Amino acid sequence: MKMPKLMGLVALTCASLTATAGVPKDLVYPKADAAPSAAEIAQQVYFVNHFYAVRNVAFEREGKNQIAVLVKRPKDGRATADSFRRFLNNSYQGGEIKARDMVLFHSGSLMGSGILVTDYSDDAKRQSYSVWLPETRKLNVFPEPAQDTSWSDSDLTYGDVYLRKPEHESHELLGTATLEDCLGAMQLSDKEANKQYLRQLPPPQCEHKGKAVYQLKSSSSFPNWWYDYRVSLVDTKTFADYRTEYFKNGQLVKRIDRDWAAMPGVEDPRGQLWRYWYASTPASGHETMVFVPEKMVKWNQDMEDEFWSEETLKALRK
Repeated sequence: MKMPKLMGLVALTCASLTATAGVPKDLVYPKADAAPSAAEIAQQVYFVNHFYAVRNVAFEREGKNQIAVLVKRPKDGRATADSFRRFLNNSYQGGEIKARDMVLFHSGSLMGSGILVTDYSDDAKRQSYSVWLPETRKLNVFPEPAQDTSWSDSDLTYGDVYLRKPEHESHELLGTATLEDCLGAMQLSDKEANKQYLRQLPPPQCEHKGKAVYQLKSSSSFPNWWYDYRVSLVDTKTFADYRTEYFKNGQLVKRIDRDWAAMPGVEDPRGQLWRYWYASTPASGHETMVFVPEKMVKWNQDMEDEFWSEETLKALRK
């Protein structure tokens, strides 16, 4: 069986580092008079990225054009795009499952594919991946991929998207600073923006300029890894990570910019939704952008846990 691009798709090798205590979904926001440590900041960043401030999150769809999109472009090449919906559930309580994340692709090379990721309460237990393959019309279960496996042939890895936890790195607070420039974004030519949903890609985001950020250095605990350390610029109030730069042998090897916005109605300042991720790899000139229209993001909806199942994955594949 030919494995689809969706899993690189799931590589059948796993990182050997065993997880210890993970980040709890009820992680307390730091007290105003207590400066968080580097390790505590890393936990808060993980909390924000996994939407633990809310019960569930959905990247919805409105017609063919209002939908989340993954755009990839090699150096001197033409951009390609895959549109998708996403459903994340954090509402599991006290059982084996900690969270489930489901992605359904609707166009592009991944059209008809879907993936259901199950994260377990036992942090020593590896995630499981159920993948719907349209060419075989079968559901396949794969083991957790290696963290350095590319996610959907993009500049993002499974470590960036799902797997990297604070205990996989050692952390050092380099100090606080001010975010001095705009966040990057992919710029498409008129020829490349040949679909309506590609014409809505946002320009570089500048509204975060001037915000106070922690400079968090995180060094990988994996031997001979693709990066030695990364430096993240983290909002001192919301713990949203606006920028992360990865370094190997002192050289910049990848940058990821993330545009975050507050979730209206969520009291926890960590209740943040991301409008886009933009990743670039200097050596290859490759770029990746994941964008979701802000009005398409919903949270704390009345949805049963049973929605996040292999049966739903199969039923929603079209």
